[in-house]
Amino acid sequence: MNGMHCYIISYDLCQPGMNYENLYKAIKSFPIWGRLTESTWAIVSERNHIEIRDLLIQHIDLNDRLIVVLSGKSAAWSKVIAPNEWVKSNLIY
Repeated sequence: MNGMHCYIISYDLCQPGMNYENLYKAIKSFPIWGRLTESTWAIVSERNHIEIRDLLIQHIDLNDRLIVVLSGKSAAWSKVIAPNEWVKSNLIY
């Protein structure tokens, strides 16, 4: 799959009190990113879902959960952290 696509990243960080700044830095290393909820982000990338997962999994614990999903053609949301204009411009990429 070539070209830029939007991916939804969701995770459960199961170890209380851990510092996940490296995970956040890895997500923010993509040129286009937005935080949707406390544990859900959207990024736009030329990489595929497996490459993104493999990059991010390096920054979480073995018992944490992670999913990377190619964004679809439509979306609905309420009170996400990212500005609505950012979501409108990037979520359906």
